[in-house]
Amino acid sequence: MKYGFYTKLAFTNIRKNRRTYVPYVFTCILTVMMYYLVRSLSVNPGLKEMYGGYSIASTLRLGTFVIGVFALIFLFYTNSFLMKRRQKEFGVFNILGMEKKHLARMILTETVLVTVISLGLGLGSGILFDKVMFLLICKLVGAEISLGFFVSGGVILSTVKLFCGIYLIIYLRAVYTVQVNDPIELLRGSSTGEREPKTKGLLALAGAVCLGTGYGIAVTVKNPVASMGLFFVAVILVIIGTYLVFTAGSIVILKLLRRNRKFYYQPRHFISVSGMIYRMKQNAAGLANICILCTMVLVMLSSTTSLILGREDMIHGRYPNDFIIHSDRSVADQNERLFRRLEEICKEEGISTENKVEYSYLLFMAEQQGSWFETDEQKLHIERDFSKFCSLFFIPLSDYNAYSGEKQVLEGDETLLFSNYEPYEKPVLGVFDREYQISGYLEEFFGNGASDMNVITSYYLVVTDEEFGRLVEISSGNGEESCAEQVYYGFDTPVSSKRQEALEDRIMSEMSGGEYGDDFETHLETRVENRNDFMGIYGGLFFLGLFLGVLFIMAAVLIIYYKQISEGYEDRERFEIMQKVGMTQTEVKQTIRSQVLMVFFLPIVMAGIHIAFAFTIIKLLLAVIGMVNVKLYLLCTIAAFLVFAVLYVIIYSLTARTYYKIVRR
Repeated sequence: MKYGFYTKLAFTNIRKNRRTYVPYVFTCILTVMMYYLVRSLSVNPGLKEMYGGYSIASTLRLGTFVIGVFALIFLFYTNSFLMKRRQKEFGVFNILGMEKKHLARMILTETVLVTVISLGLGLGSGILFDKVMFLLICKLVGAEISLGFFVSGGVILSTVKLFCGIYLIIYLRAVYTVQVNDPIELLRGSSTGEREPKTKGLLALAGAVCLGTGYGIAVTVKNPVASMGLFFVAVILVIIGTYLVFTAGSIVILKLLRRNRKFYYQPRHFISVSGMIYRMKQNAAGLANICILCTMVLVMLSSTTSLILGREDMIHGRYPNDFIIHSDRSVADQNERLFRRLEEICKEEGISTENKVEYSYLLFMAEQQGSWFETDEQKLHIERDFSKFCSLFFIPLSDYNAYSGEKQVLEGDETLLFSNYEPYEKPVLGVFDREYQISGYLEEFFGNGASDMNVITSYYLVVTDEEFGRLVEISSGNGEESCAEQVYYGFDTPVSSKRQEALEDRIMSEMSGGEYGDDFETHLETRVENRNDFMGIYGGLFFLGLFLGVLFIMAAVLIIYYKQISEGYEDRERFEIMQKVGMTQTEVKQTIRSQVLMVFFLPIVMAGIHIAFAFTIIKLLLAVIGMVNVKLYLLCTIAAFLVFAVLYVIIYSLTARTYYKIVRR
């Protein structure tokens, strides 16, 4: 056969199977475009010219890896729908005299056509929208917009290599399917998987146990450090549980419904339940995939949206003042000279200062062992259980009262306590050679930014000035390497960012001038300097979250679409028989609606349950990176679910209509 014959035949096949091929090709184009965009943006030289550009580039590089892996899995998975739908067609070609090597050549031609179309249109669209996406990033992080148009030949080449490799794997899999099956099996390929599955009670129970265990981990974890490791355990358990519940648990539930005579022996329920029971094995995997994709979309959209909306709260939490100086407390004279000099510099610049904060503190790293806290580095067991580690901040009572305006009174071993994460509910706290009596719990504490954003729990203890002095002697006398004796000095300035940057330069010049001695160690932090880095990190995450969200939504839509089409063709003959024995068009439509509603909304409901149980652990993960506004995250989660639910209903309306048209024919 001439190769032109295969080209003509490939075009004919694609045209005749356009109902399934067009969505697949469209998805391939979008996937190529998204991969190119993220990859191109990650190497865009314009990122180097903006604050936080390195963080954005790193985030986008991670995104290219995720999209690349997802493209391989997703395109391979969706192509399997095409192959299953066309197995009867391949069987007919085989019976009519076309050898399997000819079928392989025909599939190769079709694959090449899809590759050329998807790469051509995908890369073209990616290049076209690349500048728009870069401008969007600039808008998100507040960077200046640069002129010029960036096109990377290396990115184009890497995109071509990746997707050519993916299409090669898809082609080899299709050829393998044709080679290992005989013509009769190919003719029956679209009808396989219809045998009624057995009730698998143990697997259903295992699925319930996995879900319960994953949910239990998610809602009981309290420590942010522990949440980082347990999150992945919970995710794996929930994914396994989701698949088992859909594949085995759904069959158990459907058979229980079949035993309910009042429910089952109604025309629409009878057809829907009986049809779903024997076909649930192949449907369950698709439903589980939809559920997991919906959950991923909701998690990404809610978390990244809360990060971008709450970025100012995070910046103010990490940097409580516009200007912050951490200094060694042991050199009190130099500290006093520096702080007074800073006030003079502000006056010289014509800048007033507000919200001045100055206090001393001792910081110890410790391991919590019940009500006792071990600070000896030789006895710490970081490798054993890092989640038990915490920070102990000791603040003298006079400094606390001076800042808070309160008139607290403590005696001897009494202390006021505040915890930023896990509540401390014991009446005493033991450290060094003393047990401190908790005389009161503070609802809030001014902190110093860096400690508030620490991933481990921080305990703030206000002690008497005499006790604070004793702790200073203990730390210096015992040579505690885990102790930091510091002074926190901070203030705000009601001026523009540019004037703050100029003031920062003067302060840095003053601190580095050597006038305070070579042994004088200070560290300056400014909110204006670090705001751009924050914007870069969270702007990049938000941008990537939107991209991946769109990609996963597209995947869910395509799976739903193919599921409805494949079921429509399988159900058409059965409904024709039902109509011949007296079932009306109205009854057919009601039966379809009942069947679709029974399973279609199950994934989104299950995804909502996953999100509800995951709220606690995701809240802790966000706290690790500084997002502590729980109310904002809750609102973003609810909004994301409602918006996605509306989109899901629209998808249902469109796919149910397609399903009905196929069945009605």
